[in-house]
Amino acid sequence: MIVVRRSRPLRLLAAAAVSAALLAACTDADVGSTGNTEEQAAADAAERGLEVDGPDGGEVVNAEQLEGLTFTAATTDEGGPLEDVSLLLDGTDVTADADVTATSLTYAPGDLPDGERLLELSDTEETLHAWRFEVKATPPELELTSPDGPVSPDEPLVLAGSTEPGATVAVGDASVTAGDDGSFELELTEVDATLPVVVTDRAGNVVEHEDLLVTVGSRVDVEEVRGMHMAFWAWPDPELREPILEMIDEGKVTAVQIDLKDEGGQIGYESEVGLAQEMGATRSFLDLEATVAELHELEVAVVGRIVAFADPVLASWAWENGNQDWVIQLPDGSDFYRGSYAGFSNYTHPDVIDYLLDVAEEAASLGVDHILWDYIRRPEGLENYVVPGLTTTPEEAVVSFTQQADERLAPYGVQHGASVYGIAADRPTQIGQDIPGMADHLDYVAPMIYPSHWGPGEYGIDDPNARPYDIVRATLQIWNETVDGHRARVVPWLEDTSYRAWDRPLQIREQIRGAADEGIDEWLMWNPSSRFTYDAYDPY
Repeated sequence: MIVVRRSRPLRLLAAAAVSAALLAACTDADVGSTGNTEEQAAADAAERGLEVDGPDGGEVVNAEQLEGLTFTAATTDEGGPLEDVSLLLDGTDVTADADVTATSLTYAPGDLPDGERLLELSDTEETLHAWRFEVKATPPELELTSPDGPVSPDEPLVLAGSTEPGATVAVGDASVTAGDDGSFELELTEVDATLPVVVTDRAGNVVEHEDLLVTVGSRVDVEEVRGMHMAFWAWPDPELREPILEMIDEGKVTAVQIDLKDEGGQIGYESEVGLAQEMGATRSFLDLEATVAELHELEVAVVGRIVAFADPVLASWAWENGNQDWVIQLPDGSDFYRGSYAGFSNYTHPDVIDYLLDVAEEAASLGVDHILWDYIRRPEGLENYVVPGLTTTPEEAVVSFTQQADERLAPYGVQHGASVYGIAADRPTQIGQDIPGMADHLDYVAPMIYPSHWGPGEYGIDDPNARPYDIVRATLQIWNETVDGHRARVVPWLEDTSYRAWDRPLQIREQIRGAADEGIDEWLMWNPSSRFTYDAYDPY
């Protein structure tokens, strides 16, 4: 697939040609007896003993020509002197700006605004000559409306958009002329690594819009996400993979969430991201490209989970290689903070952020349909550590990360989500997740609202684990209210685990029913071992 990145400014190139266009003809009353054509004007000037040069007769002057634009008049052998003449540009006396002698006049106007122009040379009795011309130096604008997302490299690429009426739009040897409204459409059968679009207006001003093309094998867009969590080591295991494929075949599942980078800081496929290779973070469990192709063939979306800031691999490597500010540290700076994570990276550091976004961008380019962040937060216990370089609140820093990630991923046409704490909707400072702020830069938030994890009395439910339907409904009501008016929707994480389970199939169905009764038919199902109660799910 091909995506156009529209971040580079248009630039003016050398003019290729000049188009002639006649303006409204001047009358004898306008310019004495000079006539109304370039030929007639030259003849009239000759009768007065003058030889003149410069654009005339409505000629169009482009940007390159304007830089060296010069008007001249010289007496012939029979002509009289020019030292007592005046020169008016659009009615303004510019004689002082001209180089005038008894036998010649030279005038270089320099920069002029676009539009029709009249330069008149007169003596005390009459207009000796008038140059009528048009300045068109502003380069044509270009707005691309297609492609506006990923396209298949095996299909023709349709380039469409708008520019100036009559302008020529070209890509290589293929070209088209924009219509009277400036719109154009050009079908390209071959594309390269870049898409150089060259626009030439009627004056010969040229603009080149050159963008990198991102090729993605395929995309699957599902209306509702219903996905199962698969660790990167789980998907290659037939015992764990085959039941998921059966659920797909039975219409129970629309997406598979596959870990790309886990809590251990390991990347489950042979990533080509330089820092990942340098740190030794890559593993070869997955052939990610083949996995994506397999699931896309089944019309199932691939949700790539990337654990962001809980990263012992990066923390250890950074500390040992002199990049201590890449990690969250103990208050005295003697070591990096571990807590219960074995290492937590600095969620404000640009190099850490770039690393994560490089991994996400690589996954998107390989066809992963959704990038789902996890551990996109600060660690617990503010008094136990320091964050080097933190100049805002943790909540603001996390929102900034979602914004940067959204901008980097936008050209790939992927969905962009974040796994968040169930309490974050009404307790944002407890873990550093400002949900309304994050929701402005995400397609969905995925709150982890596992009934087994709630304490007695949460959201008015005396025993949440015993009442999965009620706690899910009560929680999602708050979440729907929190994201209302923002870009993101809610795709909750539900649980299919043995932890505190008393009737696991019933508990699963009750969670799904509770979400549906709050208007949410999407969910992601969590089981850390990627083993699910398959018979508990009904086809949709």
